[in-house]
Amino acid sequence: MKKNILLVVILISILGCGTTSNTLKTSKKIIKGNWELQEITYSDYGNFKITFFNDVSKDCLVGSQWSFIPNNNSGIYNILNESCPKGERNFIFSIQEVDPETGLYDFLLKPTDDKKKSIDNKGFRLLLAQLSDKSMQWQQSTSIDGKTFKIKMNFIKNME
Repeated sequence: MKKNILLVVILISILGCGTTSNTLKTSKKIIKGNWELQEITYSDYGNFKITFFNDVSKDCLVGSQWSFIPNNNSGIYNILNESCPKGERNFIFSIQEVDPETGLYDFLLKPTDDKKKSIDNKGFRLLLAQLSDKSMQWQQSTSIDGKTFKIKMNFIKNME
């Protein structure tokens, strides 16, 4: 009887890990490719001066083009807005499952130089709140005056 219980526990553990691993592999397969950051929204109304990724403002980041290469966890985003500091920025990223029940993931993005070396050893943790073949949403929560403030970044996949 004890052997049967132990066998069941081992099988559940293996199957549970396999599902998480498969889900993560599927997510990496979906995220691979080129995306456009189409929209950034805030949970509150107002004029907010936010610098994203220690780089640029919302106006500069909207419309940027993103390329994800999951096999080496790297990527590039390209600022195209004429009134902003244009050009490509390199980053590395990782995806970590937060909650197997909801399928939500943490997305860690770290700016790098073109040789994949960290610029300032700082990273940005976002919630990968939604991911499909055509769209992706990152969310970041912070607190302003003791009140939760959410930033949502909506991407669409370039289907070329």
